[in-house]
Amino acid sequence: MPAGPAPTLPDNFASQRGGVTPSNFLGQLSTEDYADLVSISRLKRFAKGEFVFSAGSPGETVYFLRHGKIKIGQLSPQGREVILWFCLPGEIFGLAEVARGGGRVVNAQACEDSEVLAVSQNEYKAFLEVHARVALLSMQVLSSRLRVLGDMFINLVADDVDTRIAKLILRLCARYGVRGSKDILLTIPLTHQEIADMVGTTRQTVTSVLGRLKRQGVLSIENHRIQIESEEFLNEMSLGGSAAV
Repeated sequence: MPAGPAPTLPDNFASQRGGVTPSNFLGQLSTEDYADLVSISRLKRFAKGEFVFSAGSPGETVYFLRHGKIKIGQLSPQGREVILWFCLPGEIFGLAEVARGGGRVVNAQACEDSEVLAVSQNEYKAFLEVHARVALLSMQVLSSRLRVLGDMFINLVADDVDTRIAKLILRLCARYGVRGSKDILLTIPLTHQEIADMVGTTRQTVTSVLGRLKRQGVLSIENHRIQIESEEFLNEMSLGGSAAV
């Protein structure tokens, strides 16, 4: 999609970036760093289902999600999609090629109408040279995602599907959960197919496992948002205690 005009810095930019959470890259920038980043970026919009970039395309741009939801994934040799993670407003993606160069190895696709800030790789490298804290945050993002991919690989090899689903929900709640007095609401909406694509199973299996957990009062689901009623039970499942289900 063609780039739009250079975005301006709104007066209420802090509130527009959302709450400062571990995954919210933009929300952790100072006013000055954010203004400097905006000054070298271009605003782009993507409709639901449109690819921001695809595997094999040049890795020449870094993206920052302002609005919407982007899924990062790959296709298996059999043509099945494997979702690696989702990006929500404030998050950075397309970063790996800044460090290693080369083309894209993953796909980035809009799950809903989305708006991003796009910065060329060369401009972002120059930006990091004079913004040390942003460089550190970028390193932390890469480190965090490497840990996530490592955990996913180990889980696929070592865990049964119940355990993988429990670990996924707990991991997402750590990043996107809103904790109440007795429950945790996962703010990111997820379909059963998306969960299946993240844990390496079928949609039918996910539906069966979640249905079981709902009947037991462990969680509830409304508008594709999961609310955990018993974090303790999920923690037991994540340790391999799925036989209790």
